[in-house]
Amino acid sequence: MIKYGINTFLWTSPFTTKDLSFLDKAKAMGFDLVEIPIEGEQDTDYAKAAEAYKRTGLECSVCAIMGATRDPAHEDEGIQRNGVSYLKHCIDAVAQMGGNKIGGPIYSAVGRTWQATDEQRKRELERCAKNLKQVAKYAEDKGVVLGMEPLNRFETSFINIVEQAVELVKMVDSPAIQIMLDSFHMNIEEKNFGKAIELAGPYLVHVHANENDRGIPGSGHVPWNEFAAALKSINYDGAMVIESFSTTVKEIARAAAIWRPPASSPDLLATEGLAFLKKLMD
Repeated sequence: MIKYGINTFLWTSPFTTKDLSFLDKAKAMGFDLVEIPIEGEQDTDYAKAAEAYKRTGLECSVCAIMGATRDPAHEDEGIQRNGVSYLKHCIDAVAQMGGNKIGGPIYSAVGRTWQATDEQRKRELERCAKNLKQVAKYAEDKGVVLGMEPLNRFETSFINIVEQAVELVKMVDSPAIQIMLDSFHMNIEEKNFGKAIELAGPYLVHVHANENDRGIPGSGHVPWNEFAAALKSINYDGAMVIESFSTTVKEIARAAAIWRPPASSPDLLATEGLAFLKKLMD
């Protein structure tokens, strides 16, 4: 059964302990899950967050924020170690809060792009897979699964499409490293939504359902019927999370290139988006 979620980037960044009231807001709106991005490792008291999740009855997932110093594919060994350490922190955090899913571009820093030869890419994939194997072992022991998210070409040059994600997932070869998909990125990179979802099917553990402009799902040109049909064809029953941003949260709006409000209000985006997705998947 699909669980409908909201990512707190819609309202605030970074998410801190004082923002736990957003769980009550999401619950009142009808969401089943709240996804917390972990920007700073000291931002949130996870014990208090666990209490809030238990009190509201909401499920938890975590969004990995891969900054410049958190990069399992980087040549610099220190930056690789930081990436592995950060992902282990995310694993501990989601487990403490009662969840078991982490999504994001766990393979490289967001914003780092480079032109690689075939040989360079082979080395980078091997380096990344080696580091993610460490993460995978740690996650297996904690009962946590990480969904590797392909991003569009403007945010990374490493993993842009499902085919590339499948290649890396197979190299890591662990049930703890799987795939998540985001319709916003798919709309830029995938030639066919249905075929991409079918290819990801055996590995798909998490989904972000976003409009092409990060606005209200259903208000743009994402091929939603094809998206839904493909998910149903693979019997997907994980979470479907709305991830958008507000222009009032300046730093994340700049990072996500949100130059104008994606909807008349964040709350409207959440409530109308939820209603659309529920009807879509009915």
